[in-house]
Amino acid sequence: MTNVRDAKVLLGPAGELPASLEQWESLPVDMSWPAPPDWQPPRLETTLRDSFRVTGPGTYAKHSHSTLIFEPCPRDGWWIDRSDLVEQLPIHVSLRNVWTTARNIVLRSGNPHNYLRMVEHIIAFKLGMGIDNAMIHIETGDPPLFNVGSLPILEAVERAGLETIPDRPIRYLTVKEPVCVIGPNGSFLHVTPAEPGRKVLSFDVAIDFPTAIGKQRIQFDLFPETFRHGAHARTNCSLMDVMFAKTIGKLLADVRHLGYTRENILIAGKQRYHNEPQLLHEGKSLEAVWHRAVLDLVAALSLIDTGRLVGHVTSYKAGHTLDVRLVLQLYLNDLLEPAG
Repeated sequence: MTNVRDAKVLLGPAGELPASLEQWESLPVDMSWPAPPDWQPPRLETTLRDSFRVTGPGTYAKHSHSTLIFEPCPRDGWWIDRSDLVEQLPIHVSLRNVWTTARNIVLRSGNPHNYLRMVEHIIAFKLGMGIDNAMIHIETGDPPLFNVGSLPILEAVERAGLETIPDRPIRYLTVKEPVCVIGPNGSFLHVTPAEPGRKVLSFDVAIDFPTAIGKQRIQFDLFPETFRHGAHARTNCSLMDVMFAKTIGKLLADVRHLGYTRENILIAGKQRYHNEPQLLHEGKSLEAVWHRAVLDLVAALSLIDTGRLVGHVTSYKAGHTLDVRLVLQLYLNDLLEPAG
């Protein structure tokens, strides 16, 4: 078990950490998925072999559709091109371009209109599938919404394939020492350095919701199969959120036009789910925790634009804001170094 108590606290009330640790340690592990012993992390950077496009209903404009066009990219990193804004440069997928994390991660660069909302379900592929360089074109700031998590993007990536870039070795990064950030309501994130010679990013992710989702905890190494599994997971909301959206929420434009349906979101009441939960393991749905781990947390770590993070990350009750604040603290405190 990771010893979070030895970590340097970078952010938040350190005095609240012991109680949070007790709660986290009391949770049983619902699922464990290590990488196969013969799996080896790649040595060279990759980009897409071919271009592809995926289309879906707008997340924030349910009566419209938006299309993501992914292309191979010779320049370093990921870039988002708002093709409807002809005099704006592409947005670099980087911590430096985070605009807000209030409800989701929004990236913006230059003109206030040059943004893309809810990027987490897209940029998670950077680290999750190990795609170091890519260009994404979109004609709106509203990304498409899919019925099965981010599966259409994943399937399109697999059809397009990846291509290694000669003479461009991957820069694996790790933290210099164990560190921790503490958030509200008992949440925390903890990162420990990679073991020498082991260039793998491992996770211990736990959630605790006051709904049918309840307490869930998974441990896994990030490699293509675990990412593929997690990419199936839809985001979730409570039954109260649904009731609000159907009543008072109709007065609010952001809520009234949301593209959420009973198919593309998991709805949890106090005692039971109000649609069919997915990703069952030994009779228990782990859809919510897999979404949290793969399509939220991995996305935030993909904002590290100088290489691929390796080591071990523990997350308890955290969310977008704490995820991004962790990455910010790693930069502010100069805590990233090449992995040995």
